[in-house]
Amino acid sequence: MYITYAMYVLGIFIGLTPIVGVILAYIKRDEMQGTVYYDHMQFLIKTFWVSLTGMVIGAILMLVLIGYLVLLAVGVWYIFRVVLGIVKLLDNKPVTPDGWFM
Repeated sequence: MYITYAMYVLGIFIGLTPIVGVILAYIKRDEMQGTVYYDHMQFLIKTFWVSLTGMVIGAILMLVLIGYLVLLAVGVWYIFRVVLGIVKLLDNKPVTPDGWFM
């Protein structure tokens, strides 16, 4: 669990590590069924896919200059979710995997 979050944090600085994190989340998700950690894995999986989609859309929209704002918004959203997810994990509290913020 902690390694998965660490991969997401490293992704802020080294762009490819969230791929390792999402693979770990998919692998470990079923083992954590029925625990508070299952929601964290679902939360991280959603964070990855929404961020990836946002980055692709932002990259395409860079042609019309609005892409920079999209990339900034997606980056802030990603950092927000990862940091607050870690805080909740350290407090042994669940996250809302279906929510956009927490």
